[in-house]
Amino acid sequence: MACVTGARAGLGRRAAIALASAGAKVVGVARRRDALLGLQQEIGEALCVVDHDVANRDLLADLAQKVAQPFGLPDIIVHAAGINTRQSADDVTSQGWDMTLDLNLRTPFFLSHYLVPAMREKGWGRIINFASLQSFHAFPAELAYGVSKGGVSQMTRAIAEAWSADGINGNAISLGFFRTELTAPVFADPERAARNAEQTCIGRNGEPEDIDGTVLFLASNASVHVTGKS
Repeated sequence: MACVTGARAGLGRRAAIALASAGAKVVGVARRRDALLGLQQEIGEALCVVDHDVANRDLLADLAQKVAQPFGLPDIIVHAAGINTRQSADDVTSQGWDMTLDLNLRTPFFLSHYLVPAMREKGWGRIINFASLQSFHAFPAELAYGVSKGGVSQMTRAIAEAWSADGINGNAISLGFFRTELTAPVFADPERAARNAEQTCIGRNGEPEDIDGTVLFLASNASVHVTGKS
């Protein structure tokens, strides 16, 4: 069974589709129930939905209980919920900083923390985070986002060190520019999108379906000896 946060759109939605298509039972989590119900209509009985604000730090333990109700405690968790406030170093606000670090970094760790005991009991689990180019390179006007994604990469290594001996692998997918709601401002500027594409080896930006193989690899026994990578 898999749990996917941020499942209403973008890469979370795509991860839920890929996992369900491969035979997994999936619980999709997001704030907007209407969008989740649309995804449920597309996937069918393999998906159950939980509308929940994963950024609320006080309700993560409650969320861990909710995601277990439809199919049991998850063996796989994909942390796809995220935010980019797009504030430069001079413009970063305390509110924007806290919102970004809470959703992008605190939530993946603590939700995993609540779900790991059941994975440990089974001796098998997979935690998949979403890192970024900004885990390794600083971009202008996106300071808090870059800090959070740098933290995701280090958190991924740390949880792998802590939990992999129990059969629980943790890895992160470090993305370039993918066409999602979060990157809409980038793709709204054709010249900027083209420059980004030119900097890739294959000469194009990513589309959501490009993550299917990576998600399925990291969520399966095919990646049994892969952990702590981003």
